[in-house]
Amino acid sequence: MTLINQYIEKNKERFLDELFGLIRIPSISSLSEHKSDMYRAAEYWKQLLLDAGASRAEVFETDGNPVTYGEKIIDRGLPTVLVYAHMDVMPVDPPDKWVTPPFEPQVRDGRIYARGANDDKGQSMMHAKAFELMVKTGTLPCNVKFMIEGEEEIGSPNLGKFCEQHKEMLKADVILVSDTSMIAPGMPSITTGLRGLAYWQVEVTGPSHDLHSG
Repeated sequence: MTLINQYIEKNKERFLDELFGLIRIPSISSLSEHKSDMYRAAEYWKQLLLDAGASRAEVFETDGNPVTYGEKIIDRGLPTVLVYAHMDVMPVDPPDKWVTPPFEPQVRDGRIYARGANDDKGQSMMHAKAFELMVKTGTLPCNVKFMIEGEEEIGSPNLGKFCEQHKEMLKADVILVSDTSMIAPGMPSITTGLRGLAYWQVEVTGPSHDLHSG
Protein backbone atom coordinates (compact mmCIF):
# COMPACT_ATOMS: atom_id res chain seq x y z
CA MET A 1 0.00 0.00 0.00
CA THR A 2 1.38 3.40 -1.01
CA LEU A 3 1.86 6.31 1.37
CA ILE A 4 -1.11 8.06 -0.23
CA ASN A 5 -3.39 5.04 0.17
CA GLN A 6 -2.29 4.56 3.77
CA TYR A 7 -3.09 8.17 4.65
CA ILE A 8 -6.48 8.02 2.94
CA GLU A 9 -7.39 4.74 4.63
CA LYS A 10 -6.41 6.09 8.03
CA ASN A 11 -8.30 9.37 7.64
CA LYS A 12 -11.18 8.68 5.25
CA GLU A 13 -13.90 8.83 7.91
CA ARG A 14 -12.64 12.22 9.08
CA PHE A 15 -12.40 13.42 5.49
CA LEU A 16 -16.06 12.55 4.92
CA ASP A 17 -17.15 14.11 8.22
CA GLU A 18 -15.42 17.36 7.31
CA LEU A 19 -16.88 17.35 3.80
CA PHE A 20 -20.37 16.65 5.12
CA GLY A 21 -20.01 19.48 7.62
CA LEU A 22 -19.22 21.85 4.75
CA ILE A 23 -22.09 20.55 2.63
CA ARG A 24 -24.56 21.06 5.49
CA ILE A 25 -23.95 24.81 5.34
CA PRO A 26 -26.59 26.18 2.91
CA SER A 27 -24.22 28.67 1.29
CA ILE A 28 -26.59 29.92 -1.41
CA SER A 29 -25.00 33.08 -2.77
CA SER A 30 -28.00 34.30 -4.76
CA LEU A 31 -30.34 34.52 -1.74
CA SER A 32 -29.75 37.33 0.74
CA GLU A 33 -31.26 35.35 3.61
CA HIS A 34 -28.21 33.05 3.39
CA LYS A 35 -25.66 35.85 3.88
CA SER A 36 -24.75 34.54 7.33
CA ASP A 37 -24.29 31.06 5.87
CA MET A 38 -21.72 32.46 3.45
CA TYR A 39 -19.70 33.67 6.43
CA ARG A 40 -20.15 30.32 8.16
CA ALA A 41 -18.75 28.60 5.07
CA ALA A 42 -15.85 31.05 4.87
CA GLU A 43 -14.89 30.49 8.51
CA TYR A 44 -15.30 26.73 8.08
CA TRP A 45 -12.83 26.83 5.18
CA LYS A 46 -10.42 28.95 7.18
CA GLN A 47 -10.28 26.33 9.92
CA LEU A 48 -10.04 23.48 7.40
CA LEU A 49 -6.99 25.07 5.79
CA LEU A 50 -5.30 25.72 9.12
CA ASP A 51 -5.95 22.14 10.23
CA ALA A 52 -4.60 20.88 6.91
CA GLY A 53 -1.30 22.65 7.49
CA ALA A 54 -1.64 26.17 6.11
CA SER A 55 0.68 28.58 7.89
CA ARG A 56 -1.82 31.37 7.29
CA ALA A 57 -5.56 31.51 6.64
CA GLU A 58 -7.84 34.53 6.63
CA VAL A 59 -11.37 35.54 5.69
CA PHE A 60 -11.49 38.71 3.57
CA GLU A 61 -14.46 41.03 3.21
CA THR A 62 -15.61 42.12 -0.25
CA ASP A 63 -18.50 44.29 -1.41
CA GLY A 64 -20.47 41.05 -1.54
CA ASN A 65 -19.68 37.66 -0.05
CA PRO A 66 -16.38 36.83 1.66
CA VAL A 67 -13.26 35.19 0.24
CA THR A 68 -11.19 32.71 2.24
CA TYR A 69 -7.45 32.74 1.58
CA GLY A 70 -4.82 30.33 2.87
CA GLU A 71 -1.18 29.61 2.12
CA LYS A 72 1.82 27.46 2.91
CA ILE A 73 5.09 29.00 1.75
CA ILE A 74 7.96 26.57 2.23
CA ASP A 75 10.57 28.26 0.03
CA ARG A 76 10.24 31.52 -1.90
CA GLY A 77 12.52 30.06 -4.54
CA LEU A 78 10.10 27.23 -5.36
CA PRO A 79 7.12 27.42 -7.75
CA THR A 80 3.76 28.42 -6.30
CA VAL A 81 0.40 26.78 -7.04
CA LEU A 82 -2.78 28.77 -6.44
CA VAL A 83 -5.87 26.61 -5.92
CA TYR A 84 -9.11 28.36 -6.89
CA ALA A 85 -12.46 27.11 -5.60
CA HIS A 86 -15.86 28.44 -4.59
CA MET A 87 -17.88 27.82 -1.46
CA ASP A 88 -21.27 28.97 -2.76
CA VAL A 89 -23.97 26.77 -4.27
CA MET A 90 -27.10 27.17 -6.37
CA PRO A 91 -30.61 27.32 -4.87
CA VAL A 92 -32.47 24.05 -4.36
CA ASP A 93 -35.68 24.88 -6.25
CA PRO A 94 -37.94 23.02 -6.64
CA PRO A 95 -37.42 21.52 -3.15
CA ASP A 96 -40.17 18.91 -3.56
CA LYS A 97 -38.17 17.25 -6.35
CA TRP A 98 -35.36 16.24 -3.99
CA VAL A 99 -35.41 12.59 -2.91
CA THR A 100 -33.51 13.51 0.28
CA PRO A 101 -32.94 16.89 2.00
CA PRO A 102 -30.54 18.89 -0.22
CA PHE A 103 -28.21 19.90 2.61
CA GLU A 104 -28.16 16.55 4.37
CA PRO A 105 -25.63 14.46 2.41
CA GLN A 106 -26.58 10.88 1.65
CA VAL A 107 -24.30 8.14 0.31
CA ARG A 108 -25.98 5.81 -2.17
CA ASP A 109 -24.07 3.27 -4.25
CA GLY A 110 -20.79 4.98 -3.42
CA ARG A 111 -21.97 8.44 -4.50
CA ILE A 112 -22.68 11.48 -2.33
CA TYR A 113 -26.01 13.16 -3.02
CA ALA A 114 -26.46 16.75 -1.78
CA ARG A 115 -26.41 20.32 -3.05
CA GLY A 116 -22.78 21.31 -3.58
CA ALA A 117 -21.39 17.78 -3.29
CA ASN A 118 -19.69 18.10 -6.66
CA ASP A 119 -19.99 21.82 -7.37
CA ASP A 120 -17.82 22.70 -5.79
CA LYS A 121 -17.40 21.40 -2.27
CA GLY A 122 -16.35 17.86 -3.18
CA GLN A 123 -13.60 18.84 -5.62
CA SER A 124 -12.25 21.64 -3.44
CA MET A 125 -12.13 19.33 -0.41
CA MET A 126 -10.19 16.82 -2.52
CA HIS A 127 -7.51 19.41 -3.24
CA ALA A 128 -7.43 20.52 0.39
CA LYS A 129 -6.91 16.94 1.53
CA ALA A 130 -4.19 16.33 -1.07
CA PHE A 131 -2.48 19.43 0.33
CA GLU A 132 -2.93 18.11 3.88
CA LEU A 133 -1.43 14.75 2.98
CA MET A 134 1.69 16.34 1.52
CA VAL A 135 2.13 18.71 4.47
CA LYS A 136 1.63 16.02 7.11
CA THR A 137 3.92 13.52 5.36
CA GLY A 138 6.63 16.04 4.52
CA THR A 139 6.22 15.60 0.77
CA LEU A 140 4.96 19.07 -0.23
CA PRO A 141 7.12 19.98 -3.26
CA CYS A 142 6.06 23.60 -3.76
CA ASN A 143 4.34 26.60 -2.22
CA VAL A 144 0.55 26.38 -2.15
CA LYS A 145 -2.10 29.08 -1.92
CA PHE A 146 -5.89 28.72 -1.72
CA MET A 147 -8.46 31.29 -2.82
CA ILE A 148 -12.04 30.21 -2.12
CA GLU A 149 -14.68 32.71 -3.18
CA GLY A 150 -18.36 33.02 -2.32
CA GLU A 151 -19.91 34.35 -5.52
CA GLU A 152 -19.04 32.00 -8.38
CA GLU A 153 -22.65 30.93 -8.88
CA ILE A 154 -23.70 34.55 -9.43
CA GLY A 155 -20.90 35.48 -11.82
CA SER A 156 -18.12 36.46 -9.36
CA PRO A 157 -19.01 40.18 -9.42
CA ASN A 158 -16.45 41.12 -6.76
CA LEU A 159 -13.64 38.68 -7.48
CA GLY A 160 -11.89 40.87 -10.05
CA LYS A 161 -11.64 43.76 -7.60
CA PHE A 162 -10.40 41.41 -4.87
CA CYS A 163 -7.67 40.04 -7.13
CA GLU A 164 -6.66 43.55 -8.17
CA GLN A 165 -6.36 44.59 -4.52
CA HIS A 166 -4.31 41.53 -3.55
CA LYS A 167 -2.03 40.98 -6.55
CA GLU A 168 1.08 40.23 -4.52
CA MET A 169 -0.69 37.89 -2.14
CA LEU A 170 -2.20 35.89 -5.01
CA LYS A 171 0.91 35.79 -7.19
CA ALA A 172 1.51 32.23 -8.46
CA ASP A 173 3.14 30.25 -11.25
CA VAL A 174 0.06 28.16 -12.01
CA ILE A 175 -3.62 28.15 -11.04
CA LEU A 176 -5.41 24.89 -10.26
CA VAL A 177 -9.18 25.23 -10.66
CA SER A 178 -11.32 23.04 -8.40
CA ASP A 179 -14.42 23.32 -10.55
CA THR A 180 -14.15 21.09 -13.60
CA SER A 181 -15.19 17.52 -14.37
CA MET A 182 -13.76 14.15 -15.36
CA ILE A 183 -14.10 12.44 -18.73
CA ALA A 184 -15.49 9.32 -17.05
CA PRO A 185 -15.73 7.77 -13.57
CA GLY A 186 -12.31 6.61 -12.43
CA MET A 187 -10.55 8.50 -15.22
CA PRO A 188 -8.66 11.57 -13.93
CA SER A 189 -8.76 14.46 -16.36
CA ILE A 190 -6.81 17.68 -16.85
CA THR A 191 -8.80 20.63 -18.19
CA THR A 192 -6.50 23.20 -19.78
CA GLY A 193 -9.03 25.84 -20.79
CA LEU A 194 -12.58 27.05 -20.09
CA ARG A 195 -14.97 28.71 -22.51
CA GLY A 196 -16.03 31.66 -20.35
CA LEU A 197 -19.41 33.37 -20.68
CA ALA A 198 -21.26 35.16 -23.46
CA TYR A 199 -24.47 37.17 -23.17
CA TRP A 200 -26.79 38.62 -25.76
CA GLN A 201 -30.29 40.08 -25.97
CA VAL A 202 -32.79 39.47 -28.74
CA GLU A 203 -35.71 41.85 -29.35
CA VAL A 204 -38.59 40.65 -31.50
CA THR A 205 -41.25 42.99 -32.94
CA GLY A 206 -44.43 42.06 -34.73
CA PRO A 207 -47.59 43.57 -36.25
CA SER A 208 -49.53 46.17 -34.29
CA HIS A 209 -52.83 44.27 -34.76
CA ASP A 210 -54.02 40.67 -35.13
CA LEU A 211 -53.57 39.01 -38.51
CA HIS A 212 -55.78 36.23 -39.82
CA SER A 213 -53.88 33.06 -40.70
CA GLY A 214 -55.81 32.71 -43.99
